[in-house]
Amino acid sequence: MKANLPADAGKAAIAEKGWWQAYKWLVLRRFSQLSIIALFLVGPLLGYWIVKGNLTSSLTLEVLPLTDPYILLQSFIAGHEIVSTALIGAVIVTLFYLLVGGRVFCSWVCPVNIIADAADWLRRRFNIKGGARFSPQTRYWILLMTLLVAALTTSIAWEIVNPVSIVHRGIIFGSGFALMVVVSIFIFDLLISRKGWCGHLCPVGAFYSLLGRYSLLRVTANKREQCDDCMDCFMVCPEEQVIKPALKGESKGIGPVIMDMNCTNCGRCIDVCAKDVFTYSNRFNNSTLFNVANKKEVAP
Repeated sequence: MKANLPADAGKAAIAEKGWWQAYKWLVLRRFSQLSIIALFLVGPLLGYWIVKGNLTSSLTLEVLPLTDPYILLQSFIAGHEIVSTALIGAVIVTLFYLLVGGRVFCSWVCPVNIIADAADWLRRRFNIKGGARFSPQTRYWILLMTLLVAALTTSIAWEIVNPVSIVHRGIIFGSGFALMVVVSIFIFDLLISRKGWCGHLCPVGAFYSLLGRYSLLRVTANKREQCDDCMDCFMVCPEEQVIKPALKGESKGIGPVIMDMNCTNCGRCIDVCAKDVFTYSNRFNNSTLFNVANKKEVAP
């Protein structure tokens, strides 16, 4: 089967499974991202405070504290006093992402993801090729730099320029600077580097990828023998390098579960695959003993 054109990624899935099954996880992700923003907006707009604060630190229903562990780590390195509620909130968030995967923050919570996805869709729509390339390690060097800056300045200096925090605060409280950040990231991803910010540079994503290195929830290519090489999953994946080992590693004894810590568990590969190759599973299903057409088979 000939691969679809970039703009047509998922077209075969719509024909085979219907629109909802071809977009289910994308729709649910957008619902999650917009619902989180709405929860923060209810207070300032309607005076009913379900959630107080922002993505850095918040209090839900005056009971549940949630703290970004990346921010708490910077604060600790900067020598700031850590209050008990912030520590409890960070522990809760850390345990959650250890279970479901750190990069889930990027695909299901972060508002910048919506901007990055829109830019990537337009790149595919207008077949914009090329652009700057970055080392896979770049984001981790930037992460290290933010921690060093916190130590040297005794402040959480990164938060001054963190696009995630700027965009989220801008949505809630209104900010012209936030709009400038949105436009800058959009143009950067559209014209300069495909999936540039979220996929190569963002230290927030780097931190959460480390946090979810051993997470339980994983995407698995459990029916990889049905793959017809249409490449749709590679087209839509924000971290396409994570797919190949699980999808094509059978001959090398590599299990079908995507184990790469940079997988965002976004579910788009599940959506766009007309052959239903992918599904959500867990890391313990990564044995080289896998189920093919309901028959046990041992990988060589």
